[in-house]
Amino acid sequence: MSVSACSRLVRPARHGTWAERLFATLAQGAAWLTLALFVGIVLSLLHGAWPAMREFGPAFAWTAQWDPVRQQFGGLAMIYGTLATSLIALVIAVPVSLGIAVFLTKMSPRWLQRPLGTAIELLAAVPSIVYGMWGLLVFGPVLARHVQAPLQAAVGKLPLLGALVSGPPVGIGILPAGIILAIMVIPFIAAVMRDVFELTPPMLEESAYGLGATTWEVVWQVVLPHTRSGVVGGIMLGLGRALGETMAVTFVIGNTNQLGSLSLFEPANSITSALANEFAEAEAGLHQSALIYLGLVLFAITFVVLALSKLLLLHLRKGEGQRA
Repeated sequence: MSVSACSRLVRPARHGTWAERLFATLAQGAAWLTLALFVGIVLSLLHGAWPAMREFGPAFAWTAQWDPVRQQFGGLAMIYGTLATSLIALVIAVPVSLGIAVFLTKMSPRWLQRPLGTAIELLAAVPSIVYGMWGLLVFGPVLARHVQAPLQAAVGKLPLLGALVSGPPVGIGILPAGIILAIMVIPFIAAVMRDVFELTPPMLEESAYGLGATTWEVVWQVVLPHTRSGVVGGIMLGLGRALGETMAVTFVIGNTNQLGSLSLFEPANSITSALANEFAEAEAGLHQSALIYLGLVLFAITFVVLALSKLLLLHLRKGEGQRA
């Protein structure tokens, strides 16, 4: 073989090596850029929240007083509203999303799978402010008339349940906000569950059906154990969406910074709605720093939730390895 022919064979290899190096450098740079942005956000939040952190300390998280006039700030009411609405959203959204995913992948006719799946996913494209307006003007009055009032009449005199449903049934409060959040996160959780359910090897399902298992037994004993990591990831995606939602919650939660009771019917507030309502008008100083402190607390809550989900996934994988 001539020297020119050998050089033609070598050049593509050199070009491939150069392209691989460029690709590896860009990919590594993107990863470091993401880490730098994360560190920058944390440092900026710490810098903005430092005056409030120095003034109130960790007691900010369990103090309910929020008085800009007296410069007394505590984030307990907002933290409680954020956690309560997100928990209600998950309690409603997870079983509904599981049912949607099971129906679309195991029970739905083929002609219905694509249009129904597309319609559910389109709910994720609806702007959050539309959900908020619909919740305030349409859903809230219906909830107050047909759910809150009958629920108060049924369990209002019981010791524990009565405290949870006390207050005026006006369709504004933690419960309406949680239901609106559930409607908003269902498309995200259902889409992830549907995709991971479709990754289950057909041989496993057919073997279970061959042994006489029902559809529910196949889903519970075959599909869910095989896709539990993806299911937990989808739930965490929905939880992150619920924790960070702003406009829809602002419309229906009531925006009250006082923690009067633990009732789900009472007007309340969340961290995101407090930031949306007050940050633009907050005076530079302790008030603005307290709002940034709230943002830092929300950042910490999200980080802890994601860290716990990661530990849960590691524990599940470790358990699978021990069973194997």
